[in-house]
Amino acid sequence: MLKDFSVQSLFMGVLTAFVGFASSFAVVLQGLKGVGATDVEAASGLMALSVSMGLCAVVLSAATRLPVSIAWSTPGAALLASAGVIEGGFPAAVGAFIVCALMIIMAGLFRPLGKAVAAIPAPLANAMLAGVLIGLCFAPVRAIAFDPLLGLPIVLAWIVVGALKRLWAVPAALAAFALVLTFGIDIPEGAFAQVAQSLTPPAEFVTPVFNVAGLVSIALPLFIVTMASQNIPGIAVLKVNHYDPRPGPLFAVTGLFSLLSAPFGGHVINLAAITAAMCAGEDAHPDPRRRYWAALISGVGYIVFGLLAGGVTAFVALAPPILIQAVAGLALVGAFAGSAVTAFKEPEAREAAAITFLVTASGVSFLGVTGAFWGLLAGGLMLALQNFVRAAKG
Repeated sequence: MLKDFSVQSLFMGVLTAFVGFASSFAVVLQGLKGVGATDVEAASGLMALSVSMGLCAVVLSAATRLPVSIAWSTPGAALLASAGVIEGGFPAAVGAFIVCALMIIMAGLFRPLGKAVAAIPAPLANAMLAGVLIGLCFAPVRAIAFDPLLGLPIVLAWIVVGALKRLWAVPAALAAFALVLTFGIDIPEGAFAQVAQSLTPPAEFVTPVFNVAGLVSIALPLFIVTMASQNIPGIAVLKVNHYDPRPGPLFAVTGLFSLLSAPFGGHVINLAAITAAMCAGEDAHPDPRRRYWAALISGVGYIVFGLLAGGVTAFVALAPPILIQAVAGLALVGAFAGSAVTAFKEPEAREAAAITFLVTASGVSFLGVTGAFWGLLAGGLMLALQNFVRAAKG
């Protein structure tokens, strides 16, 4: 393995870890707090996720000699942010995380289940994802309305840097957030000392609670979103770069590491899609057989960032919540645009996709079950009815 190491892979691995963590940790914190986590529990979840996905990347990349990049489920975190606190509070959400992890393991080991997930119509899966994301995507506008002097620098940094180098847009917004927090907000005396004291890894065990609300409102939608928008595209990115992995074992291992992080507040980890292209492409190394080092090093970087999660969370907590929501929303604009385009691309499924999107985006819940589940169900019934009518006419 050491013969395959290169400085180019080292650089790309470090860059991947930085971009992966910096571009979406705000979404994770927002999601965990959205389902009832305290600041300490959210920091613990962020740490558990980052360390788990780092270890998973190291294990899979070393074992397969393939550039297998791992990430937390950013769409899943956005789903949590829109779900709200369910019956049983955060312990019930943790119970749902465990169930979701077990479902991912089963999808990897039990081929029919994986095929069933892949069979969910792409327009409906993407419409549900778009409906989940749109709420957070409004946050940058709300931040400007809250205080233009605080919100505008974050949005302008994202726009200007994104026009020059799209990859650095969200890190630039995060840097602007840090500057606004440091120089634009009245911070209590001694606050930064408390942030320094928070650098101790914040492991917080949460005793899970299992109930129907957690299963239907969180576990099932989280499983579908993670498989459809992360794991399956992650395999596609590897194949585009001329790798041919066996999907089942990779899914099962990500589910196993998700299971280990869940009791500490982590929602789910999965195969990366966007950062996977960084490690699997030519920028990581001209020789495809040596690119796995980039994914392996990115895993080490995630572990380091995870151990600093307490300080990161304490620093973010000093700002008005709307500002970190704005950073999270900017991080999800690309994902929202992509999912919306795919959702409404096929004319035959456009009405069903619209129903899925509208019900999900409404944020309403029935019988304690959130809109994401009902949106997928309503869109599925509409699509089935349309297909039945077309078949009857034909």
